[in-house]
Amino acid sequence: MSEPTDSLLEAGRIAAQVREDIKNKVKPGVKVIDLCDSAERMIGDLGGKPAFPCNIDIDRVAAHYVSPLGDTTVIEQGQLVKVDIGVHIDGYIADTAVTVCLNPTLKNMVEAVEAALEAAIKTIKTGVKTSDIGAVIEHTIKNRGFKPIRNLTGHKLSRYIVHAGKSIPNIRTMLGEKLLEGEVFAVEPFTVLSTSAGEVRDGASSNIYRFDKKRNFSNTITKEMLNFIQSEYRTLPFASRWVLRRFPGSDGINAFDELIKFKSIYSYPQLIEKTNGVVAQAEHTIIVTNEGCIVTTR
Repeated sequence: MSEPTDSLLEAGRIAAQVREDIKNKVKPGVKVIDLCDSAERMIGDLGGKPAFPCNIDIDRVAAHYVSPLGDTTVIEQGQLVKVDIGVHIDGYIADTAVTVCLNPTLKNMVEAVEAALEAAIKTIKTGVKTSDIGAVIEHTIKNRGFKPIRNLTGHKLSRYIVHAGKSIPNIRTMLGEKLLEGEVFAVEPFTVLSTSAGEVRDGASSNIYRFDKKRNFSNTITKEMLNFIQSEYRTLPFASRWVLRRFPGSDGINAFDELIKFKSIYSYPQLIEKTNGVVAQAEHTIIVTNEGCIVTTR
């Protein structure tokens, strides 16, 4: 196998191991920040690096919740908890997610999203249109009495880029692009109850950021912080918590605020279900082949 394929497979192996470990730690009374820290530490211990901060998304939050420093959020009984893990090896990314159901009445919804993911994977091979995959996902979810989220999609992964342009919809669409051999995608259906809107809106800041623009700052700490972010994370998302631990105290907070103010770093919003409905998610990373696909995150 080629070096990129080896790195993709290794990233996937680590991501799957971390996903399963953190899934088993999601219990009532556990702090979200402890889950995030544990996942990110384990990724490093296994020889990878986070491709993005560990997302712990509860109930109506579909994506992009990451603990800030000092986060007191605690997992509670009755919640739907999404664990979204990203790992890279030398920039080659694996992205995977699972929903932990702490509400027995929502078990069928979690099973629906998992079935949709498996149905999509069986559909994928070179030449298949993204619109056809979306149709399979939508049919599988609706057939079980639920609704897909229409404005969230799976996405192509490229080296050091989590969202690399081409998307895999979670609904039937009119137009689609053909999958090419060797392309890497994160396939991630989301489902909600049939009474929910099936759309997400932007919420508060997620505590996830990405380097955006190089600027000259007179403040020494701000300058050092921007150089650190650029060299350490490149084009990949990072957590405010990571940077503020590296630059502690009020000087670090002020420098980080300056980077935001002058748009040197971009802030991702949390993605919230429009009608505040609970959301389930399942996700694997795949490599497209002529015979089907290789799932790197089993």
